Amino acid sequence: MDPLAQAVVAGATPQELERLPVPAEYTAAHLRIEEIAGFNGVADKDVRKSIHVGSVPMPELAPNEVLVAVLASGINYNTVWSAMFEPIPTFTFLKHYATSDRWAARHDQPFHVLGSDAAGVVVRAGSGVRRWKAGDEVVITTAYVDDEDPATHADGMLGAGQLAWGFETNFGGLGHYCVARASQVLPKPAHLTWEEAAANPLCAGTAYRMLVSDRGARMKQGDVVLIWGAAGGLGAYASQLVRGGGGIAVGVVSSEEKAERARALGCHVVINREEIGLTGNEPADPTTVGKRLGRLIRSAVGEDPHIVFEHVGRATFGVSVFVVRRGGTVVTCGSSTGYVHEFDNRYLWMRLKRIIGSHGANLEEQAEVNRLLTLGKLRSALSVTYPLTETAEAARLVQRNRHAGKVGVLALAPTTGLGVSDPQRREQLGGDAVAPLLTRS
Repeated sequence: MDPLAQAVVAGATPQELERLPVPAEYTAAHLRIEEIAGFNGVADKDVRKSIHVGSVPMPELAPNEVLVAVLASGINYNTVWSAMFEPIPTFTFLKHYATSDRWAARHDQPFHVLGSDAAGVVVRAGSGVRRWKAGDEVVITTAYVDDEDPATHADGMLGAGQLAWGFETNFGGLGHYCVARASQVLPKPAHLTWEEAAANPLCAGTAYRMLVSDRGARMKQGDVVLIWGAAGGLGAYASQLVRGGGGIAVGVVSSEEKAERARALGCHVVINREEIGLTGNEPADPTTVGKRLGRLIRSAVGEDPHIVFEHVGRATFGVSVFVVRRGGTVVTCGSSTGYVHEFDNRYLWMRLKRIIGSHGANLEEQAEVNRLLTLGKLRSALSVTYPLTETAEAARLVQRNRHAGKVGVLALAPTTGLGVSDPQRREQLGGDAVAPLLTRS
């Protein structure tokens, strides 16, 4: 560990951090461009073979950026996509982005540092940064936006230059340091540990925009919301947002263990995929499965869902369109089982249903999520943590859907449980119940 990183871990003052030099290299989880063809013709694209942990060069800091010493990060499914080099190698994104300007050119490297979540300490701020300074404890949100694009000022996610940090950009959160724009930064909730705080931004922000924001499904009190993967990273936050907003959360999970966790997070009704004949990642007949699912939902709550929270994709999308009520909404943010969907369009147009595409969250939406976390109205979905050296194993867990909630990664933090700067507030909010899925030793 370099002297600056050591000082961060030891709790050095802002003045001490500013005096110490930034290292020329740092340790990070990354992909290598020479391996992009390594999975050609391979059925099991095991991400443990493509994710490496080692030294990478430290980039120059742009005027609108901060350099953050990362205490903890997390695994999202975009890291799995990157590590499988699907649907295209993310080096393609980096090369395309590099043509934008001289600062973007830094991202076109023979390595790609992954990670779209992070919590840590600012150690340097670019010359154009006003709100953040060395020593600030922060979380990094995922939307990497172009503030010179007019559309950005209507909604950060609408700008043509909007990118997913750590997926479509380099120098992401799975390392000892990360580089982020100042427009991605929010204060770390003081009652959370580093790993609990790092677990939230991408999934919690995405779920908020999908369900609560006026750019999503606009959930209201009493709405029945069907949540696929209710015990996973996205589903864990969706379940809480539905219950907290007065809705009726109906979760679908793949095991009884996950069912228990979904109930703990707020699901009123939980359905096992096997009950409706949906197994694996291949799509079943949407009408057959949809009728079974509809009967179970009506039996439990008396009516069909107003909203379907969709991110599974190919395996479930046809069922989602079928099962949502007349005039209802399917809101989708991803396709973990495949991007190409098939559905019977008659159920969409003749029953006046809607499909809404949703991607990430803008900074205002992320700030609302951060406020809910700080108020204790939303809890961290962290379930397990791995050291940075085992990032590949953590990503494999998510790749095989053997996880619940969010999988965390400790970067500079030497152990779990650190980073709580307001222990009194933590106790007021239930102590360790602020992360109810986490298995503690």
